[in-house]
Amino acid sequence: MNAGTQAVWAGEKDYLVHSATQVPVVLSVAYGYDDMDEWYDVATGKKQGHIYGRNTNPTVQSFEDKVKILEGAEAATSFSTGMAAVSNTLATFLVPGDRIVSIKDTYGGTNKIFTEFLPRQQIEVVLCDTGDHGQIEKEVAKGCNILYLESPTNPTVKITDIERMAKAGKEAGALVVVDNTFATPLLQNPLSLGADLVIHSATKFLGGHADALGGVVCGSEDLVGKIYHFREINGATMDPMAAYLMLRGMKTLHLRVRQQCENAMALSKYLQTEDLVEGVYYPGLITHPNHEIAIKQMKDFGGMLSFAVKGGIDTVRVLLPKLEFANRAANLGAVETTVGPARTTSHIECTPEERAAMGIPEGLIRVSCGIEEIEDIIADFKQAFLHVKDVLKV
Repeated sequence: MNAGTQAVWAGEKDYLVHSATQVPVVLSVAYGYDDMDEWYDVATGKKQGHIYGRNTNPTVQSFEDKVKILEGAEAATSFSTGMAAVSNTLATFLVPGDRIVSIKDTYGGTNKIFTEFLPRQQIEVVLCDTGDHGQIEKEVAKGCNILYLESPTNPTVKITDIERMAKAGKEAGALVVVDNTFATPLLQNPLSLGADLVIHSATKFLGGHADALGGVVCGSEDLVGKIYHFREINGATMDPMAAYLMLRGMKTLHLRVRQQCENAMALSKYLQTEDLVEGVYYPGLITHPNHEIAIKQMKDFGGMLSFAVKGGIDTVRVLLPKLEFANRAANLGAVETTVGPARTTSHIECTPEERAAMGIPEGLIRVSCGIEEIEDIIADFKQAFLHVKDVLKV
């Protein structure tokens, strides 16, 4: 079955009731049993069912099943946010004295875990230059409990060879974790490339409408079971209404992503012609340093791009407010085009010095392409750039 069809149908049949064609929102906190032995069997996992909303919920489970099927995984468990998925996964498997290897270009919140929180727990963190596969392999070979990757990265849209890095991780006995938020399960499946676990901020492309928070982790039953146990005790549970909105949003995932990919490619090509643009970063461009790797491991290049402008933040301040068909907001993956500099979106938690060390200039603008007609989006950017030239006299 094609992924687009699975996005519509997968994971829902077992949760339909009363001849409904849509999975219901089950808001009950608790689930009652008259038979004490049946209650015990459900509570101890000997029999399928639900006992308490912090542990499991039918609507949430349907969402988990859909993502699990799309990623080709044995199991999935969900969370209240994408960062809850990241932090719970790391906390499940890392203990003091462990060593984690990752890249410098991870999402800002993830980077903060690496640079601020894990070192407090006496966990060694090594951040390698993104794209320097040799450096990553060398550090992993020294000893590594977790190899954590993100591809494409947020916001610089860099690409890592997942298959090559997963092989290195396995040889070192490391758990290989990949954040697949930018690519979505439709464009890239890290598990098939050798990863052990794949993470999504479901808030983004999976939900697609900027109206629900959530995260999800997919992998083997054994690994996901351990993460689920940590999550059920620590309580970062996905809300049933959020799960319903995710399910509804995912029915159009293949349509949205297809249009977003087309728009991102067209907008990237246009931005390359603008004389106020210093660089355009999109893996679909042949100028992207890892274009060939993206071709190898992705079905398309995604709806995310970034570009750097001459004049830095001064240009950003004039350019972005002039855009008519773009939300200036700290989100991505929605049906509307969304723009913003890394300093107020992906890496707001970081200092200017920390962003500079990661190769993120203050004048870098992240663009999450929506599903609008691309002619209108390009025309919108053109008039905004003309406004900048007029105001700044450049």
